[in-house]
Amino acid sequence: MSFPPVKEQLDLISSNTVEVISEEELEQKLTRSFETQKPLKVKLGADPSRPDLHLGHSVVLRKLREFQDLGHEATLIIGDFTAMIGDPSGKSKTRPQLSAEEARQNGQTYFEQASIILDRAKTTICYNSEWLGRMTFDDVIRLSSHYTVARMLERDDFEKRYRSREPISIHEFLYPLAQGMDSVHLRNDIELGGTDQKFNLLVGRDLQREYGIKPQVCITMPLLAGTFGEEKMSKSLGNAIAFNDPPEDIYGKILSIPDELIETYFTLLLPRPKQSIELFREIIGQNPREAKRTLAKEIVSLYHTEELAGKAEEHFDRVFVHKKAPRNIEEFAFAAHSIPLVELLVKLNAAPSKSEARRLISQNAVQIDDRKISDINFEIPLTDKPKVVKAGKRKFFKVVIKNDFE
Repeated sequence: MSFPPVKEQLDLISSNTVEVISEEELEQKLTRSFETQKPLKVKLGADPSRPDLHLGHSVVLRKLREFQDLGHEATLIIGDFTAMIGDPSGKSKTRPQLSAEEARQNGQTYFEQASIILDRAKTTICYNSEWLGRMTFDDVIRLSSHYTVARMLERDDFEKRYRSREPISIHEFLYPLAQGMDSVHLRNDIELGGTDQKFNLLVGRDLQREYGIKPQVCITMPLLAGTFGEEKMSKSLGNAIAFNDPPEDIYGKILSIPDELIETYFTLLLPRPKQSIELFREIIGQNPREAKRTLAKEIVSLYHTEELAGKAEEHFDRVFVHKKAPRNIEEFAFAAHSIPLVELLVKLNAAPSKSEARRLISQNAVQIDDRKISDINFEIPLTDKPKVVKAGKRKFFKVVIKNDFE
């Protein structure tokens, strides 16, 4: 394919980025690519620490897709080996390590989910255990000789832990070196990552130079704030919107974000020409709630379909605006005339434990047929007529007695 002019590529690539190290080198690489009509190799790594991706991951994935659309080669690294070490980025203590089996299982779902954004046919996927797993102890010693402890302690999170006397395990120093070896092995021209990955990306750049490879350009992307509007989006913090969340959940979570995040989400999460941002800003200023509804429908359409986005909006209006139960509620049958509400909530997976079920009830977050229940000892009577149980804001269930119960 014929590449767009270098300036046009630079404008697109630099949009929404936090830092390009360095812009001059990026322009040189793009110019050489344009003159030779040879695509650049662009790499993005993702450790499968959990089995699903969330909208925070989509920010950097969308930048990788932009490189694909410009005609460059995209490589998605599934860090099944580095996940077993545990990325210390932004951590105040040693991160739990995954087993090889856990890392591989989580990684198997990543490409399928990433393909919602990436062009599947034009994406190379590989697991870094393919080369890191073959390294001998002698190889690791040679690799370690290229970096000093002083350089490692320049890293902000390591420095803070060192000064506060928090333990730093030796294997954590190996993480950025292992990620850097991905760049050495692939000889990529560009590596993408969030701002929390800057140190790791720079180590890859340094190691390429040490191994006689022209150093990569590092491009960092902003970290997406979670739905509470404070810390970055993370499944462990409970503020994430996953790619594979149901349409109704995605829609509802988007409507729950603080107003100050609307433009950020619009800019970072949607593929959209720049000229429409001004129009959307006007909508935000005039009617933030309507802007959120527009944003929510578009995001649901991206990860599901326009039809399901419309149904998600209808569901939201029915449940949260008009205070009615959803049209389609899953039904559960029990062989009993009654069942303790605490036990029922656990059986329905409305609460992960009895203590959490009691907490929901005591906070008036549980309703049966529109009646709030605050008695943690309440037993729900079962009949042939389904009873609607609501737990929290979004979970609805129908419960009935089994027909063959005697």
